[in-house]
Amino acid sequence: MVENVWAYRTGIDYLAADLTGYGVEALDGAVGKVDKHSDEVTDAYLVVDTGVWILGKEVLLPAGLVTRIDHSAEKVYVDRTKDQIKAAPEFHRDEHLGNAEHREALGTHYLSGMPFGVPPA
Repeated sequence: MVENVWAYRTGIDYLAADLTGYGVEALDGAVGKVDKHSDEVTDAYLVVDTGVWILGKEVLLPAGLVTRIDHSAEKVYVDRTKDQIKAAPEFHRDEHLGNAEHREALGTHYLSGMPFGVPPA
Protein backbone atom coordinates (compact mmCIF):
# COMPACT_ATOMS: atom_id res chain seq x y z
CA MET A 1 0.00 0.00 0.00
CA VAL A 2 1.22 3.49 -0.80
CA GLU A 3 1.87 5.87 2.05
CA ASN A 4 0.80 8.99 0.16
CA VAL A 5 -1.28 8.98 -3.02
CA TRP A 6 -0.43 12.70 -3.31
CA ALA A 7 3.24 12.02 -4.11
CA TYR A 8 4.78 10.90 -7.39
CA ARG A 9 6.09 7.35 -7.38
CA THR A 10 9.81 6.75 -7.21
CA GLY A 11 11.36 6.88 -10.67
CA ILE A 12 8.76 9.16 -12.28
CA ASP A 13 10.57 12.04 -14.01
CA TYR A 14 8.04 14.77 -13.30
CA LEU A 15 10.54 17.63 -13.05
CA ALA A 16 11.90 17.37 -16.59
CA ALA A 17 9.26 19.70 -18.08
CA ASP A 18 6.12 21.68 -17.44
CA LEU A 19 3.35 19.08 -17.80
CA THR A 20 0.72 21.67 -18.78
CA GLY A 21 -0.83 20.62 -22.10
CA TYR A 22 0.32 17.00 -21.87
CA GLY A 23 -2.30 14.42 -22.80
CA VAL A 24 -3.50 12.12 -20.00
CA GLU A 25 -4.02 8.43 -20.76
CA ALA A 26 -6.03 6.12 -18.52
CA LEU A 27 -5.71 2.34 -18.79
CA ASP A 28 -8.44 2.36 -21.44
CA GLY A 29 -7.87 5.58 -23.36
CA ALA A 30 -7.45 9.33 -23.31
CA VAL A 31 -9.12 11.38 -20.55
CA GLY A 32 -7.97 14.91 -21.41
CA LYS A 33 -5.08 17.30 -21.04
CA VAL A 34 -3.18 18.62 -18.04
CA ASP A 35 -4.40 22.13 -17.28
CA LYS A 36 -2.43 22.60 -14.03
CA HIS A 37 -0.07 20.51 -11.98
CA SER A 38 1.76 20.58 -8.70
CA ASP A 39 5.09 18.90 -8.13
CA GLU A 40 5.25 19.47 -4.39
CA VAL A 41 6.85 16.48 -2.71
CA THR A 42 3.83 15.32 -0.67
CA ASP A 43 1.13 17.46 -2.29
CA ALA A 44 1.36 16.67 -6.00
CA TYR A 45 -1.58 16.46 -8.37
CA LEU A 46 -2.80 17.03 -11.92
CA VAL A 47 -5.84 19.11 -12.82
CA VAL A 48 -7.10 17.56 -16.05
CA ASP A 49 -9.44 19.29 -18.49
CA THR A 50 -11.59 16.44 -19.83
CA GLY A 51 -12.90 18.39 -22.82
CA VAL A 52 -15.96 16.74 -24.35
CA TRP A 53 -15.31 13.41 -22.63
CA ILE A 54 -17.29 14.43 -19.54
CA LEU A 55 -18.77 17.67 -20.80
CA GLY A 56 -15.81 19.93 -20.32
CA LYS A 57 -15.34 19.25 -16.62
CA GLU A 58 -12.05 19.15 -14.80
CA VAL A 59 -10.84 16.27 -12.65
CA LEU A 60 -8.20 16.26 -9.95
CA LEU A 61 -5.83 13.29 -10.13
CA PRO A 62 -3.40 12.52 -7.30
CA ALA A 63 0.18 12.29 -8.62
CA GLY A 64 0.51 8.80 -7.15
CA LEU A 65 -1.70 7.49 -9.98
CA VAL A 66 0.93 8.43 -12.57
CA THR A 67 2.80 5.36 -13.80
CA ARG A 68 4.98 7.11 -16.36
CA ILE A 69 5.49 10.33 -18.25
CA ASP A 70 6.56 10.32 -21.91
CA HIS A 71 8.07 13.77 -22.41
CA SER A 72 8.76 13.25 -26.13
CA ALA A 73 5.09 12.36 -26.79
CA GLU A 74 3.88 14.83 -24.11
CA LYS A 75 1.72 12.18 -22.40
CA VAL A 76 1.07 11.25 -18.79
CA TYR A 77 -0.11 7.69 -18.07
CA VAL A 78 -2.23 6.79 -15.03
CA ASP A 79 -3.19 3.38 -13.67
CA ARG A 80 -6.93 3.90 -13.42
CA THR A 81 -9.73 3.44 -15.95
CA LYS A 82 -11.83 6.17 -17.48
CA ASP A 83 -14.82 4.92 -15.46
CA GLN A 84 -12.87 5.14 -12.20
CA ILE A 85 -11.83 8.70 -13.03
CA LYS A 86 -15.35 9.67 -14.13
CA ALA A 87 -16.81 8.24 -10.88
CA ALA A 88 -14.48 10.33 -8.67
CA PRO A 89 -15.98 13.02 -6.44
CA GLU A 90 -16.83 16.07 -8.54
CA PHE A 91 -14.08 18.68 -8.70
CA HIS A 92 -14.51 22.45 -8.86
CA ARG A 93 -11.16 24.22 -8.90
CA ASP A 94 -12.23 27.29 -6.92
CA GLU A 95 -13.85 25.19 -4.19
CA HIS A 96 -11.75 22.06 -3.98
CA LEU A 97 -8.13 22.87 -4.82
CA GLY A 98 -6.39 22.74 -1.46
CA ASN A 99 -9.53 21.46 0.31
CA ALA A 100 -8.46 18.69 2.71
CA GLU A 101 -11.90 17.02 2.81
CA HIS A 102 -12.09 16.80 -0.96
CA ARG A 103 -8.55 15.43 -1.19
CA GLU A 104 -9.36 12.78 1.43
CA ALA A 105 -12.48 11.76 -0.51
CA LEU A 106 -10.45 11.51 -3.70
CA GLY A 107 -7.72 9.47 -2.04
CA THR A 108 -10.32 7.10 -0.62
CA HIS A 109 -12.05 6.83 -4.02
CA TYR A 110 -8.90 5.99 -5.96
CA LEU A 111 -7.52 3.57 -3.35
CA SER A 112 -10.73 1.78 -2.33
CA GLY A 113 -11.32 -1.76 -3.43
CA MET A 114 -7.90 -2.42 -4.89
CA PRO A 115 -4.28 -2.39 -3.87
CA PHE A 116 -2.57 0.80 -5.02
CA GLY A 117 -0.67 0.40 -8.25
CA VAL A 118 -2.45 -2.78 -9.32
CA PRO A 119 -4.65 -2.20 -12.37
CA PRO A 120 -8.10 -3.79 -12.40
CA ALA A 121 -8.39 -7.17 -14.14
